[in-house]
Amino acid sequence: MDNIMNEETITALLAKQRTFFATQATKNVEFRIEALKRLKKAIIFNEAALNDAIWADLHKSAYEFYLTEISLVLQEIDNHIRNLRRWSKPEHVHTPLTLFPSKSYVVHEPFGVVLIIAPWNYPFQLLINPLIGAVSAGNCAVLKSSPYAPRTSAVMKQIVSSAFNEEYVAYTEGGREVNQLLLAQRFDYIFFTGSASLGRIVMAAAAKNLTPLTLELGGKSPCIVDKDAAIDIAAKRIAWGKLINAGQTCIGVDYLFVHKAVKAKLIESIKRYIKLFYGDNPESSEDFPRIVNDKAMERLAALMTEGNIIEGGELRRDERYISPTLIDDVKPDFPIMQEEIFGPLLPIMEFTDIQTVIDYINNHEKPLALYFFGGKKEAKRVIAATTSGGACINDTLLHIANHHLPFGGVGNSGMGKYHGRYSFDTFSNKRALFVSKTWFDIFLKYAPYKELNFLKKIM
Repeated sequence: MDNIMNEETITALLAKQRTFFATQATKNVEFRIEALKRLKKAIIFNEAALNDAIWADLHKSAYEFYLTEISLVLQEIDNHIRNLRRWSKPEHVHTPLTLFPSKSYVVHEPFGVVLIIAPWNYPFQLLINPLIGAVSAGNCAVLKSSPYAPRTSAVMKQIVSSAFNEEYVAYTEGGREVNQLLLAQRFDYIFFTGSASLGRIVMAAAAKNLTPLTLELGGKSPCIVDKDAAIDIAAKRIAWGKLINAGQTCIGVDYLFVHKAVKAKLIESIKRYIKLFYGDNPESSEDFPRIVNDKAMERLAALMTEGNIIEGGELRRDERYISPTLIDDVKPDFPIMQEEIFGPLLPIMEFTDIQTVIDYINNHEKPLALYFFGGKKEAKRVIAATTSGGACINDTLLHIANHHLPFGGVGNSGMGKYHGRYSFDTFSNKRALFVSKTWFDIFLKYAPYKELNFLKKIM
């Protein structure tokens, strides 16, 4: 497809996809499975090129890229291939005796032509994983990648074009002007991953056509370390959950609440693990990524001006590098506590009463993730008293790796869930199907209505 995207080419593309969808080809389950197999084959064939591209875009190592993106996508494809025949069968559901003799079913049918818009921070996973759900459910799809990871986008375009004809799945590139052109069209479903501010724009555009959508956003995901936590393992998992992808992770640890009794010990342990992970100079580590662009660098630099930096704090603008940074003595009104950080900065606040932490979380926007380290009793209390898109007890991030769990936000952190069966459901219209027999008819439903007392007895 021509790289120049304008209203005319986009309109033509959608017309082509609607024509193909109308052939009913994508509703065939075997057709979908073969499409997923082609996608997997194309990914594996281009894995080396993907590794080179993500290194160039984000200084992300092949190991981290496989761990956080490629492996999750390949597992997702395998899961759909393995289960799609079963998922796609009509579900027989109970029919009340009062509706005898009839049967009831839920039929999963594709929406039609869907739009998937992905961000730059995990450019491969966050574009291809939703695509798997869209294909699995039988849709045609238009994909829109982020311009901030251009080399990775180029390889993904090659993967998609080798696995699909554009009348089935099409790959588009460009900046926000292309997003605007796409959102001005009438799609049957929209799946967007990105910031809450852009999510509002997407939702407003969808509302004009009453288009259903999923919004995978973000927010300030808290991490709580109680006094009875296993401090060493907590420090290790927090350091990992904060610094993977240089903190540019929607479910990354955003800020830390630690009990006063264990604060000093936890901080020293986190410092030790930062050094174990990335050495004395993280800038020279092949395992520590870079900030995406100059604009993000300046935004993060501004967040480092308040509080007491007790670890890190180094910036190299020419290299888009910010060292792993711990900031103590943080107050709730500091700028760093007003927005999602999306970088390797960890603000630290202390507590003595867990209720103050619960109140703080509940008085702010609902987060995409919540992490708690401590005993069962207080863990249950925190989980019961708060809400978030997902949560981990005594770990970070790993709920995203289980495709048996729904992934998504709540409130300001998003709406809708996906991964595994939830992806198939997200991209499917659950159609109610009621099948009546003709050899018997319920006389009570017809006028003239004279048997109200009898009706009340049987219903």
